[in-house]
Amino acid sequence: MRPLSLDFADDFRPLAARMRPTNLTEYAGQQHLVGEGTALRKAIMAGRVFSVILWGPPGTGKTTLAEVIAAHADASIIKLSAVTSGIKDIRDAITEAQQRQQQQQQRTLLFVDEVHRFNKSQQDAFLPFIEDGTIIFIGATTENPSFALNNAILSRARVCVLKSLTEADLRQVLQQALTDKERGLGLENIQLTADAEQLLLRLADGDARKLLNLLEQAAELTTNENGTDSSSDTSTKTIEFETFKNLMPRQLPGFDNQGDLFYDLISAYHKSVRGSDPDAALYWYCRILAGGGDPLYVARRLLAIASEDIGTADPRALTLAINAWDTFERVGPSEGERAIAQATVYMALAPKSNAVYMAFNELKQLVADTPAYEVPLHLRNAPTKLMRELGFGEGYRYAHNEPGAYAAGERYLPEQLADNQFYQPSNRGMEKQLAEKLAYLRQLDQQSPKKRNT
Repeated sequence: MRPLSLDFADDFRPLAARMRPTNLTEYAGQQHLVGEGTALRKAIMAGRVFSVILWGPPGTGKTTLAEVIAAHADASIIKLSAVTSGIKDIRDAITEAQQRQQQQQQRTLLFVDEVHRFNKSQQDAFLPFIEDGTIIFIGATTENPSFALNNAILSRARVCVLKSLTEADLRQVLQQALTDKERGLGLENIQLTADAEQLLLRLADGDARKLLNLLEQAAELTTNENGTDSSSDTSTKTIEFETFKNLMPRQLPGFDNQGDLFYDLISAYHKSVRGSDPDAALYWYCRILAGGGDPLYVARRLLAIASEDIGTADPRALTLAINAWDTFERVGPSEGERAIAQATVYMALAPKSNAVYMAFNELKQLVADTPAYEVPLHLRNAPTKLMRELGFGEGYRYAHNEPGAYAAGERYLPEQLADNQFYQPSNRGMEKQLAEKLAYLRQLDQQSPKKRNT
């Protein structure tokens, strides 16, 4: 058992809170932002601070970096959480900052955690006080600021992207926690077996907070060599692989349903199928399932892939996607998930073509950008005598009465577009045959004495 600290409150804080770095020397990771020679590090060390948005995964040091910035700037820090705070809390914080500025001539750094959870009006409440220098605004978010924050906030703050900690960064955090005798576990003489350490680093998944929480739990569950859980100068605790294995979450780390990571996984899945890599496609599919994702969301994405990326190169893909969806709904997850996996592999290996997708988009844009051209007279129905007298349907050639059921030389586009060709089939899969058929038909058009004048 860890000896009591003189500071009762500090003793009972979680390890992750006690080990929070207080300066850039202790700060692990994010060397692209605060490494030697970087602009942000120079600004922090000089006390020149500005409003920033810290965007990155959990446990990557967003709150810590805000505190380090405040310390170097000799600024008082006020912390708000968008999860529990409202407009009143924002106003109180601004009032406190104004009073400190007037009475103590000291700057205030206002740190807002999970800032993306504030609505537009709450975010707008900060703007005048960022403008006049009442506060240095630092917002932390795990969501993409482009979608989660107002443009007005983004235009007044620099966005700094924090990355998941590397294995080397996590080892630094682990070593600090195991050796620090004042804040960490240094008095407990803890060591980890090599395989236990490797598993801990994997479970942490780039998150320092998660690593320290798991380490603290494992330390509490591990007795020292003489079979007790008390600490002494001579006894040691050895944390084994099985201890961390028992702490493993049921779901894989790194999944946030409907958050940025969710869409990143779906994007990786789609691109793997498009890129004809069945192994990668199945991996990302399994990651989605392991994180609790909806298999039918993947099935819907397969339908999009079938029409966008495969198209007429293999028309069976669309049918297979629908069949996989139908199978899931008829027999449930166990067999249904496998049916979606089968469709995934098939589509990954299917020939690819976006020719229909491109032609369709081009024509949608053309229709939006050009006049509504009239339907040519020969293509119009003529159910009445008057319409026939006006030339409706005149000269129309019924394809089934023509050689090969093809009216060579007939025009079906408006006259203004008659010479355009939008669908350009690839030379892959069934579309290769379609390309040959289309070239043959166009050759017949050129040779036809009945080619319609335009």
